[in-house]
This record gives sequence, structure tokens and C-alpha cells, in this order.
Amino acid sequence: TSFIGIAVVQAVCGALRGIGKTRASLALSLIMNLLYVLLNIVFITLLNMGVMGMTLAVNIARFAGAACALYYLFRVDVTLHIRLRDLFHFPISMLRKIMFIGLPFAAEQMFFNGGKLLTQVFIVSLGTYAIATNAIGSSLAAVFQIPASALSLTIVTVVGQCIGRGNIADARKFIRSFLWLGAFSLALMGLILMPLYRPLVGLFNPPPEIVNDLFVVLLINTLVQVPLWSVSFILPSALRAAGDSKFTSITSMLTMWLFRVILGYIMGIVLGYGILGVWLAMNCEWGVRGAIFLWRFRGKKWYAHKLI
Repeated sequence: TSFIGIAVVQAVCGALRGIGKTRASLALSLIMNLLYVLLNIVFITLLNMGVMGMTLAVNIARFAGAACALYYLFRVDVTLHIRLRDLFHFPISMLRKIMFIGLPFAAEQMFFNGGKLLTQVFIVSLGTYAIATNAIGSSLAAVFQIPASALSLTIVTVVGQCIGRGNIADARKFIRSFLWLGAFSLALMGLILMPLYRPLVGLFNPPPEIVNDLFVVLLINTLVQVPLWSVSFILPSALRAAGDSKFTSITSMLTMWLFRVILGYIMGIVLGYGILGVWLAMNCEWGVRGAIFLWRFRGKKWYAHKLI
């Protein structure tokens, strides 16, 4: 049931980012997430409610966030002029245009998460240490990617507004700037955090047997993501903002299954490289997908869609 609450929050935050009100979007996200943390402390730590406490916390936090988001739209915001009766009006033509972008992306996410689940299945066959290495490595890699992930969200607003004005030259200029900035942020995070590897990994209290393997996996991933992550994740966000969702979704699905899943199985299981092989296959997928998106970006078809 909490999906209803998070859907409202994400929709409102997306709309606010689209018109440049990123501070309001940040405030709503902070309200929801800080409330979730506080409720977890109360329900799990103080009241010892375990899993039930975590479930209550996530539901209360998400619905409270949804209530705050709707209150902001109806009572605080003076730009969008949303009224309660607007929620019961269904503009079919506009919904059709939204589905043109949303459905391919939804299908991509479904197949993407299905591929990740399948990858987890054969990682399990590698043993407990491989599972722990993959889980801790993924968590640390996500920390390295925080600034770049923020750029991936921001570029949707910037490129969307450029395309809305019909200014393709500015869209191209901003996309190039974001790609370079994303690569720089990943390099900077690597330089800052890799020397802190021991205290960072110590937070997870891992078994000593995986510490060295985890360092190798994380080091290779940190080096590879500098040139490849931005073109693989920031660039498709820009292409979607221009309405090129069908191409980006099909490309992402195909590269996910052909490289991250199939190549990951071959390198990790068949060739015996273990968890390192799985991560190298993922890095190969970034490279192939990024090369395809760069080829698309150099052409003209990505901004030829007429949405509004």
C-alpha cells in the first residue's frame, strides 16, 4: 500500500523539478526520508517491533510525504495552480503523450530489475562470500555515484526546458557539459573515498576473507565508471527528456540482458571468474550502451519527437 504514497511524492517532485523548483522537491524528499528514519528508531530500536515496525514506518512516512506534497500543490504553490477538481479530470490526449514516454521506461525498468534478479540468482550459486562482496560493493559503489546520480535527475529538467523552447544547440551544449561534469564528479569521489576504503568497508563488518577481493572489485569499478557511467546513465536521461524514450528503453533492455546477464553468467560461472566476472560484465554493458547512446546523440532523431 505504501506504493500509493511514494507514487504521489515522486509525481509531485518530478513536476516541481520540471519547472525548476528543486528546493521544494528536496524539502518533500527530506520530510519523507527523515520521518522514515525517526520512525524506524522509535518502532524498531525503542519499541522492539522488528519487521512490523519497519513496515509501519515506511507506510506512515510515505503517506505523510504524499500528504505534504498535496498540501504544497493546493495551498503553497502559486505556479502550477492545481485545484482539487483537477485531480478528477482526465486529459486523454495529454495522458497519451505521457504514456509515450512512460510505458517504454516502465517496461525497461521491469526487464532491468528482472535481469538484476536473475544475476542475483547465479551470484547465490557462488557462495556466501560472493553474495556479501556483491552486496557491500553495490552499496559502496552507490555512494561513489551520488553526485553523478543527482546530475542524471537534473539533466531531465535542463534538457526538457531547452527542447520545449526549441533550442537544440543549448540542449547539446548542456548535455556535453553534464557528461564532463559527471565524469569529473566520479573521478573526484574515487580520489576522496578510495583512500578511505578500510574505514568505509569496516562499517559493514565484513568477513576478513572478502576484504581484498572487495577492494579489487571496487577499484576496477571506480576506474571504469569515470569514462563510462555518465554516457550510460546521464545521457539516456537527457535523451528521454527530449522524448526519445523508445530507443533508450530498447537499447537498455537489450544491453542489460545480452551483457550484464548472459555475459555475466559466462564470465562469472562458466569461465570461473566469480563475482569479479559478474562486475566486469556489468562494466562492459556500460561501455556498449554508452557507445550506442553517443551514436544516437550525434544524430538528429533523438530530438525529432513532437510531444506537446
